[in-house]
Amino acid sequence: MKVATWNVNGIRARSSQVAHWIDGETPDVICLQETKAPLDKVPEPLASIAGYHAHWHGSGGYSGVALLLREATFGSAPAFVHPPFDLENRIVVAEVGSTVFGSVYIPNGGKDFAAKMVFLRELDAWAGALEAAGKHLVLCGDFNVARTPVDVHPVLRKNMVGQSTQERELIEQLFSHGLVDVGRHCDPDNDRLFTWWAPWRNMRQRNIGWRLDYIAAHHALVDGTTTCKSHREVGTSDHAPVIAHLRDTPL
Repeated sequence: MKVATWNVNGIRARSSQVAHWIDGETPDVICLQETKAPLDKVPEPLASIAGYHAHWHGSGGYSGVALLLREATFGSAPAFVHPPFDLENRIVVAEVGSTVFGSVYIPNGGKDFAAKMVFLRELDAWAGALEAAGKHLVLCGDFNVARTPVDVHPVLRKNMVGQSTQERELIEQLFSHGLVDVGRHCDPDNDRLFTWWAPWRNMRQRNIGWRLDYIAAHHALVDGTTTCKSHREVGTSDHAPVIAHLRDTPL
């Protein structure tokens, strides 16, 4: 099962890039963040993209997420839902059998740190409830937290929002619900594994960035064949797409 996530930083600005990327990669699961558009403003052919059950969750020029499931892989359309803690169009979820797929855009927290912490706590509680119910979660998106110091370039490491102890503790609690950080699992020793770069001073070209975009998958979907890669060369968003290959069915 090929799972892809990408913070596109505006679907209207990058619709042709996203369409080309989907056509070339044909992921089974596509999670998009920061789409910044309601459904009626999502450009065609993406709004009703052929071969996918697609749900676009946005209301204006801010935030927004999408979740697309490939018809050939999953068959009939699932129910797309939003957990009760959703705010500002930040999460969409679909359940297929025992597997729950989610596209999430966690708040940045720079303007309202308290709201970010509430969202993280409720996301953690929701993941815990899924684990208790025997579900297999695949949660993808922009977590807006660098999980450990190694997930930030050395020159950018500091005590600030996105790198704080409080945020990292909640991210660890989230992963404690049977989830694997697939990117780090597949590339444990890479201290230059980043997915976001500030859009100035050639930071992306110099690979001076942060790792903010994650594929968190239940351990039953991860085995020795699992791969995951950040594609820094793709697109003009300030984030790179991340693509993983997981098991088709839980162990």
